[in-house]
Amino acid sequence: MSEPVEDARGRRRPLRKVLIGLVVLGLAAGGTVYWLNRDTFTTPPEGCKVTTAAGQGTLDLAQASNAATITAVTLSRGLPERAATIALATAMQESKLRNLAGGDRDSVGLFQQRPSQGWGTAQQIADPVYATNKFLDSLVKVPGYARLPLTDAAQAVQKSGYPQAYAKHETNATLLASVFSGREGGALDCVVHEFYTPPPAAPGDTAAATPATSPDLTARVQREFGRSVAVAPAAKGEHDPRRVLALTAQPATGSDGGADAKRQSGWAVAQWAVAHAQELGVGVVAYDGKAWRFDKPGDGWRPGPAAGSDQVRVTLGAPTAS
Repeated sequence: MSEPVEDARGRRRPLRKVLIGLVVLGLAAGGTVYWLNRDTFTTPPEGCKVTTAAGQGTLDLAQASNAATITAVTLSRGLPERAATIALATAMQESKLRNLAGGDRDSVGLFQQRPSQGWGTAQQIADPVYATNKFLDSLVKVPGYARLPLTDAAQAVQKSGYPQAYAKHETNATLLASVFSGREGGALDCVVHEFYTPPPAAPGDTAAATPATSPDLTARVQREFGRSVAVAPAAKGEHDPRRVLALTAQPATGSDGGADAKRQSGWAVAQWAVAHAQELGVGVVAYDGKAWRFDKPGDGWRPGPAAGSDQVRVTLGAPTAS
């Protein structure tokens, strides 16, 4: 119970009533400020979170995008999840999953590969897809790499001065690989405040009116997933085909090709799209009876279109309806 206080006329009344009065006066005087700043307190910060029974972790948007790309390229080559885990742990150690413009001596990119050591030009290495493929080219030449201790497999590729450093990232890399490979579906949630808008192509031009277009997303999917994912406009009459694409993933190489394998491949694509939402302007991703929405920050995967379709529906631009 609130402590009573004396009013100016000597009457006692609960402190609670006094506080309520002060709050009302405060809102009357500063209500505009309260409403203008309300979103500061209610909108989660930008970033991504992965949550599974095995654990959870957080990434910023760039880290999530890079982790999704590394895993997608690994899947496109028909390599096992273990290869993605090794690649992710290596990038976590070398660059903290950031596409660095420089580093030790002439090192560049996610894996801090060096042009002087034959990894490619600095421009090539700065491309996450190229860099991942070059890392995997070397990894698959390591005899029994999937059975080796992770740090040994990574060191066989990187030739680092700190050969045991990769081991400390194995738990987190395993978590990320389970999510971005689709084995853990609906486990990635990203909060995006604004879509990335490309700068003008030349002086005098204006920035793109929309953050992304269908060809942009289609090209990215095909470059990172290869032929394992088909992209097509959504059915006419059901959605705006300029904004909604249907992505169909093939079961991973080496899987039994059954329903579970198809579902896992679908989740790999769906969570890849969420991880790239800011840069590609993705507003909605719907799959397996669930949907992630740009305009529902922090809500994760909510009930969406009925399950049963093997297509991942990706809507470009901010959603127009709940």
